Amino acid sequence: MQIAEKFMSMLRCPLSGEPLQPCDHGLASRDGSLQYRISPSGVPLFAEHFCTDDAKRQQAHFEKIAGIYIDNLAYPHTQEYAAYLDRAFLDIAADAKLGSTAEICCGSGEAFRLLGNKVVTGLGIDISLSMLEAAKTSLRDADQYCFVQGDATGLPLADSLFDSVFIIGGIHHVNDRQRLFQEVFRILKPGGRFYWREPVSDFFLWRWLRALIYRLSPSLDDKTERPLLYRETVPPLENAGFVLRTWQTYGFFGYCLLMNSDVLVFNRAFRHIPGIRLVTRLAARLDHTITSLKPFRRYGLIVIGMAEKPG
Repeated sequence: MQIAEKFMSMLRCPLSGEPLQPCDHGLASRDGSLQYRISPSGVPLFAEHFCTDDAKRQQAHFEKIAGIYIDNLAYPHTQEYAAYLDRAFLDIAADAKLGSTAEICCGSGEAFRLLGNKVVTGLGIDISLSMLEAAKTSLRDADQYCFVQGDATGLPLADSLFDSVFIIGGIHHVNDRQRLFQEVFRILKPGGRFYWREPVSDFFLWRWLRALIYRLSPSLDDKTERPLLYRETVPPLENAGFVLRTWQTYGFFGYCLLMNSDVLVFNRAFRHIPGIRLVTRLAARLDHTITSLKPFRRYGLIVIGMAEKPG
């Protein structure tokens, strides 16, 4: 299956950095020494040749739990709370330039679905082929998107390519965040912006709860999943060259109880409670009130942030 020309010009060999060209078996470097297969659905499989040990572990983990993860997104209480977080995310990304957009660790394409038709050209990358297939299915009628299997710490993409880069729930799966941020910085145009939404554990209570849950839940991998901390995130961002513009946290007790049905099994039963959508909306409103108070602004469970590449 062929890759559209506009996307071919974006792709690079993750091992050599060379431009790629179509070949009988998929994609190849210009001298033909490096070749990459394309899946039957049209996903270039760069991770078959370049993939760190951490990425391999996450790949195996997500191939195992992809179905549960996607099912979780369909529960009514998950949808309602996620809608609150989506609105908060869109408020922060309201001025994002979406001419050329990348979603790294894209999973099922959450950022692209959220941004919708505003994206002119979108390229999504994830280590899990199962998640990429889900993204292609959910966005099958949108020809402005292309999805690629690759390692977030060695992106198969050209330099200075994108106006905006998005990561929703992916940074905490990457241990080498310095390398991740360097790669995001590399593929952004000067003046481009990097947006993220991630679990954060700057409040000691969340650190303790997550430390316990991460060890007990089969849907989580405590070896490669680590929620963000402000003091651990800002220095590597700045070392990569970024200027931090926004760091705002969301979610409190309501998030604990009503999200993460893939992790908290009892949470799945909430979908049978009459009026659970209204209950969730009220819980989200209460959480928002708490995290808007000055003493609690960094104590939420989720951080939405934006950093800029100087222009």
